[in-house]
Amino acid sequence: MSGKGAPELSVKNCGDLRVAVIAAQWHEQVMDGLVGGAMRALRELGIDEPTLLRVPGSFELPVVAKVLAGRGYDAIVALGVVIRGGTPHFDYVCQGVTEGLTRVSVDTGVPVGFGVLTCDTEEQALDRAGLEGSGEDKGHEAVTAAVATATLLRSVSEPWR
Repeated sequence: MSGKGAPELSVKNCGDLRVAVIAAQWHEQVMDGLVGGAMRALRELGIDEPTLLRVPGSFELPVVAKVLAGRGYDAIVALGVVIRGGTPHFDYVCQGVTEGLTRVSVDTGVPVGFGVLTCDTEEQALDRAGLEGSGEDKGHEAVTAAVATATLLRSVSEPWR
């Protein structure tokens, strides 16, 4: 199971953060689980007014994340799912989304929680979606990671020049 060894993150004093969740629309059942887990995590952290935006597919996540990073969000969570098919399309989409979201985070300094499932089968995606009976809740995990990173960055003082 890929969740084995995940850290226990304790996040405090984050209720005032501006957080956006961007979610793809493909694979509705899986996405409902990911969004549900993300919104539950935000409520648990005391973030009462997150922004939730839906994009057509996972490939559109990086461009929306970049725009939101430039509009003052403290953390962004990208949720999507790509399931392997019989063509190289899977590889291109997964690589583009991963590189794009990494670039947004590194270039802007805004943490991007990576909640994009890249699975061989729909069953694997459902097991990670945070639905009843799922083994993992990647939407919840992506929020917790992004918010924990945002609070860490906020605590770091400016270096002396």
